[in-house]
Amino acid sequence: MLEFTLPDMSCGHCAAAITQALAAADPQARLQFDLPQHRLAVDGGQLDEAALAAALREAGYPPA
Repeated sequence: MLEFTLPDMSCGHCAAAITQALAAADPQARLQFDLPQHRLAVDGGQLDEAALAAALREAGYPPA
């Protein structure tokens, strides 16, 4: 499981945008959001941490 802190993620709309972006990049990834803590956990996907971070940056949610 990989964990990311996403300072710009604050609401359900953010989570939906991230879900859509990561589903396009890695359909097998399972996502768990902690909105109050601005954290995202990704499990079971095919992409490594760098590729996931790049997909998050491209979606407008750069990891801290």
